[in-house]
Amino acid sequence: MSKRKQHAPEFKAKVTLEALKGEQTVAELASRFGVHPTMIHTWKKALLEGASGVFERGGKPPPEIDEEQVKELHAKIGELAVANDFLSRKPKPWNGK
Repeated sequence: MSKRKQHAPEFKAKVTLEALKGEQTVAELASRFGVHPTMIHTWKKALLEGASGVFERGGKPPPEIDEEQVKELHAKIGELAVANDFLSRKPKPWNGK
């Protein structure tokens, strides 16, 4: 059984922009780029629905912060700082008899 083809976002954008130009039919574009016409329609719809997001103020939304992961990372930093401090001390000579 064959796996589904995974297309790069750049490829999808290229095909969709060609479809929006209207110089060729969707069937012609499908044969030219080797994709199914339904995929071109789906990509075109997604582009038209999401295009307004490009022009929204503020640019990209702020990244989500995972508080649990932040706590774990702070704990790890503390452990490494203690270990680093311990290992940076000069060893004292030992005169064991």
